[in-house]
Amino acid sequence: MSTELTLELVRQFGTALLLGALVGIDREKRKEEGEANFGGIRTFILIALSGATAAHVGWLLDTPGVLLVTLGMIGLALVAAHASEHLRPQTAPPGLTSEVAALVVFLLGGLCVLGHLELAVALGVATSAVLAFKQPIHDLVRRVGTEDLYAALKLLVATFIILPLLPRHPVDPWAALNPYTLWLLVILISALSLVGYVATRALGAARGLLVTGLTGGLVSSTAVTLALARRSREPRTGPAGMLAAGILVAWLVMLPRLAVLLAVASPALARRLGPALVLLALVTAGAAWRGFRRAPRDEAPAAPGVEVPLRNPFSLLEAVKFAALFAVVLVLVKLAGQHAGTGGLYAVAAVAGLPDVDAISLSLAGQVRAGGSVDLAARAVLLAVMSNTVLKTALVLALGSPALRRAILPGSGVLLAAAVAAWFFL
Repeated sequence: MSTELTLELVRQFGTALLLGALVGIDREKRKEEGEANFGGIRTFILIALSGATAAHVGWLLDTPGVLLVTLGMIGLALVAAHASEHLRPQTAPPGLTSEVAALVVFLLGGLCVLGHLELAVALGVATSAVLAFKQPIHDLVRRVGTEDLYAALKLLVATFIILPLLPRHPVDPWAALNPYTLWLLVILISALSLVGYVATRALGAARGLLVTGLTGGLVSSTAVTLALARRSREPRTGPAGMLAAGILVAWLVMLPRLAVLLAVASPALARRLGPALVLLALVTAGAAWRGFRRAPRDEAPAAPGVEVPLRNPFSLLEAVKFAALFAVVLVLVKLAGQHAGTGGLYAVAAVAGLPDVDAISLSLAGQVRAGGSVDLAARAVLLAVMSNTVLKTALVLALGSPALRRAILPGSGVLLAAAVAAWFFL
């Protein structure tokens, strides 16, 4: 057993020291702000070094109990420190954050010496972030309602309980429906929508039309289009150019969201469509910027923002409905590929893409995974994007004000033209 002082040993103890300092700085700052903390930066450095030293001594003596005994002693000291805080006059009972952080730092110090340096550093940074972002985390929790919590739990149930029970082979005569793959893609869609919903709740959908389009588009670009089109007919709604920019930003967000879905479902299809999606994103961003730049010349005053009526996107019932729709689209795509040829597949893509591009895009990605033509699937996805854009433009024309129609038509026209050009050059 070597007892020499090596560079690796110095690195391990140095990392433990720095992790203790990283967490201790936050605790020191909190103490300066008047929070009741039992220790500051020096205490946390010493606790981290205690964990590293105990782990090293235990390794030298081949006695793991050294680390456990030291952990028990540190734990007793923390209990005593916490109990003493209760004896002091204060307006609110002391929390356990600093004491728990001290235990974590002690164990991280031990991990550094036991050969898990990278894991210790990652956990140390995560611990420091949790402590530093106290107020944003609390604000986010306050924004989360009971319905949101239930939705997250249902998503976990769908992922970790329902998914493992499903068959992993096709169960239909056309070999199009694999329940495991089908439900996995439904979970992916729901998770992305839930992320967008959380972003909307965290940022607030009424902080400006562009933020409305950005956050709302993560959940549903169609919902944003509908809400802003209706708002344009109300008095004092703000410049039509700004409303058009908000709608186009929502359309823009749909494109990277689609790219993420395809990258997960079929990397080959994502690579084939990548340049086209980048082109459409640039064109849409340019059209949104044009509306934003032209807005100050409008006579109407600027609106602070629009509340988009977005509900939490995940529930088991909605997931089942989407799975059923997805299954129908899968079968239609399979039958169209077998019996109706290219034209039939394009017809299915155009119709299925009107309300939403997710189901048809994932269906085509599955066809590519099964050996289908990447070029054919890429053109069909672009056709679905075009039909979806036509529907949203029709919503603006039907429900929007004349000024909004004039503002949105150039952007949607250029976007459709770019999509047609990309379709022919694929």
